[in-house]
Amino acid sequence: MHTWVPALLAVLAAALIATGTVLRQKASQRSGAIAKGWWFGAAIAVVGFGFQAYALGLGSILLVQPLVVLAVLFALPLEAKIDHRRPSTMDWVWGAVLVGAVVTFLLIARPVPSERRASPVLLAITVTVLIVGLIGMVVLAERCRTAHTKALCYGIASGALFGIAALLIKSVALHIIHAPTEVLLHADVYLLAIVIALAVLAQQRAFGAGDIQTSFPAMNVMEPAVSMALGVILLGENLRVGVGKSILLTAILLVAAVAVVKLAQHSAVRHDPVSDTKPRDEKSRRAVQA
Repeated sequence: MHTWVPALLAVLAAALIATGTVLRQKASQRSGAIAKGWWFGAAIAVVGFGFQAYALGLGSILLVQPLVVLAVLFALPLEAKIDHRRPSTMDWVWGAVLVGAVVTFLLIARPVPSERRASPVLLAITVTVLIVGLIGMVVLAERCRTAHTKALCYGIASGALFGIAALLIKSVALHIIHAPTEVLLHADVYLLAIVIALAVLAQQRAFGAGDIQTSFPAMNVMEPAVSMALGVILLGENLRVGVGKSILLTAILLVAAVAVVKLAQHSAVRHDPVSDTKPRDEKSRRAVQA
């Protein structure tokens, strides 16, 4: 299988996921509830996740997940078009940094898929241990009094769970490709359903904490970080590079993470209803004083 095939599928998945996310956000803003536009956006996002699953089935997690992160960038022009505005200069700057970092990482790393599959027992144990640890973080979040810390804990938990889901999606995708009639006989299918349900629940709790500028970036960074780490540990995926290049690739990934955080923060501020109401509240207060 040529590397460009899963890469192309991953980029297409990123574009569809970004489109679906923006449409759902806008539909919710206009109606305050789930409307037809929300369901249309959800359908597009589901198709995007399907392409992501197919890409993971064909290629390396170390190839697919960095490209899926570009969904944050694809959302920029679509948001701007719907809002009848132009993306800010800093949006484009951080977008260029993200693209440059991802492309540089892939050109240097040249990841290839591993033929090894994680044993069902090892996979179940690893996922269970991670979930228990994340439940501990959720308990900590519930005890936090500040919205910032609560949103951060839930954002980390949600992103990590989606990262675990990416590994399970790859496992399930391989079942579908090689033995589609026996998919429901494998335990990882049901484990995937549980992990996705927990991830969505943690995501909603993160948004409910009210500090979306903190939770949203945490989710976007944790998902690729966890999925790529699990790909190396459980599937034996590697980059076949020396120590020097490993340090360089780590630095590049850190730059990409910073770019994702900045883009996600800008997006979160634009969609934060609290931020949107502050200028009007201040204007109203001055009018009353006058």
